[in-house]
Amino acid sequence: MASEEIIREVYKVLEERRDNPIDSYTSKIMQDSDKKAEDKILEKVAEECGEVLLAAKNDENLVYESVDLIFHTLLILVYKGIEIDEIFEEFARRRH
Repeated sequence: MASEEIIREVYKVLEERRDNPIDSYTSKIMQDSDKKAEDKILEKVAEECGEVLLAAKNDENLVYESVDLIFHTLLILVYKGIEIDEIFEEFARRRH
């Protein structure tokens, strides 16, 4: 599966979990009261940033920790209602 496809697939699942909650981590974190949900997601992004830094410094689990960071970054983007195409358009804009 191409990298863009897997990102789109994960994004779609996150949107589905936001819009049609099930008994899952992502549904639960997004269903808290507005401020509490946002704070929880942002705390996870910050935590994962730290873990990526440590993984890079220690040459351990960098890919694993980076995927956690990307996942939680996608989660806050979905929570905030950002469309996936906006992300790819921004990457394309920066490429030039």
